[in-house]
Amino acid sequence: MPEKRASRIAESRRVFGQGPGGRKTPSRAGLYSRVSTHDQQTLPMQNRALREYAARRGWIVVMQVKEVGSGAAQREARAKLLEAARRRDIDTVLVWRLDRWGRSVTDLLNTLQELEHLGVGFVSLTEALDLTTPAGRAMAGLLAVFAEFEREILRERVRAGLAHARQNGKRLGRPATAALHADQVRKLRRSGLSKSAIARRLHIGRTSVRRILQERIRS
Repeated sequence: MPEKRASRIAESRRVFGQGPGGRKTPSRAGLYSRVSTHDQQTLPMQNRALREYAARRGWIVVMQVKEVGSGAAQREARAKLLEAARRRDIDTVLVWRLDRWGRSVTDLLNTLQELEHLGVGFVSLTEALDLTTPAGRAMAGLLAVFAEFEREILRERVRAGLAHARQNGKRLGRPATAALHADQVRKLRRSGLSKSAIARRLHIGRTSVRRILQERIRS
């Protein structure tokens, strides 16, 4: 039993960056850099700065991913880095800037919370945000406030848009395009056309055709 317990303690120390006897082992870092399609010349500068910072901290770079794209499109390279974190292949994620990592404040907060749950650190070089330190983790709490603020702004915009539409007499919800063709659907069906042929002729979905015909049967 004492041998098993000692083995578990040693394994736990390795997981949290400590080797046998409490000796710290170098943290394994995953680097993430991202540029827009029109700003690719800054990519080497980002990569160099990230590697230099990792070297100063004594971290071993075990993974480096680069992404080129604009807007809030899917970030496949970032997804690979998150998968590595879930496998516990890295101990820290190092990025150039927060807006390179997160699509929005809410997205940023969600990914940071997941990394925290996994026990993986996060550092943003430009903002000097270091979630491996107590001060950095305290700053992360502010992100939750901003994320809720962002969600509330979006909700207010949606409510205002709906109210404005109602005031102008606009009908809300999906347009009842298929229902306008109900008589034609039934007429074409009586003439012997298949449901697929009716859908193609009237440029509506086959599901809509089927629903109209079923409603006729029930009535």
